[in-house]
Amino acid sequence: MAKDHGAQIKDDALYEELRKQGNSKEKAARIANAKAAGTLDHKSTRLEDRSKADLLKEAREIGIAGRSKMDKAELAKAIRSNR
Repeated sequence: MAKDHGAQIKDDALYEELRKQGNSKEKAARIANAKAAGTLDHKSTRLEDRSKADLLKEAREIGIAGRSKMDKAELAKAIRSNR
């Protein structure tokens, strides 16, 4: 069972998994909370099938630096490496 990290963390199990993978506390919290809120769920399962605007929004939610200068393919690659 996942440790309770307080009210600020909405998905404690995912938060712990992300921290074990080496993500910072801030990044793990952003991803865990976005997943719990349902904002990381998308209709399309393939990143390439989504719009660039949608990819930019997800990149912003998970904190990818330099996203505004990336093209669609670069955004998809960056998102994949941060999941």
